[in-house]
Amino acid sequence: MHIGHNHSTKYHIEQDNQTYDLDSVDEEKDLGVITTHDLKFSKQCNEAAKKAMRVLGLVKRYFRNLDIATFRLLYKSFIRLHLEYSVQAWSPCLRSDIDCLEKVQRRATKLVQGFQNRSYEERLRRLGLTTLEKRRIRGDLIETFKIVTNRENVDSRQFFTVRESLHELRGHRYTLYKPQCHLSVRQHFFSHRVINSWNSLPDDVVSATSVNSFKSRVDKCSDWGI
Repeated sequence: MHIGHNHSTKYHIEQDNQTYDLDSVDEEKDLGVITTHDLKFSKQCNEAAKKAMRVLGLVKRYFRNLDIATFRLLYKSFIRLHLEYSVQAWSPCLRSDIDCLEKVQRRATKLVQGFQNRSYEERLRRLGLTTLEKRRIRGDLIETFKIVTNRENVDSRQFFTVRESLHELRGHRYTLYKPQCHLSVRQHFFSHRVINSWNSLPDDVVSATSVNSFKSRVDKCSDWGI
């Protein structure tokens, strides 16, 4: 797969004293995530939405008059997971892709008895849910907390650079340096897109002593929201 250029470069592999040409492809699926040569994840978003819609169709067929508790159980267990599988790697940036995923949740929330004529925002409030877009930001923050505080088995320096000095007493102890991007696609990578939201968190949030404590404090903080 050629990423970043359109040159007709040929690659080959040598095995058993023979040379084999490698085929050039425009997309590849690995660990359930579809990556294309332009590093846009529209196809991944469409496939995720299709899978979730198929399950949503089954739920609609076999469950009638869903109450809030039953819907939350079914939605979280069988539908939403398709929309969020490994989403840190392919979080959508195009509005059309964001809406593609959000449309599934919009339809799903109408399955609850008496919710058909309510607004999407009111349905989410009554169900105790939030938009998928906001959940992705929250997920990015949680993963960043794990990486920065060495709770993941990765070298945090591969993702982030913590600023060693703060000026005018602004920021918190884990304030991250935000490098410049030469390509627009780079701005939407996990290690770059999360920095503004992360740096906006108060110090008492990032100083949480556990992941669960961090989640609780993030949910009570409105600074990182959309």
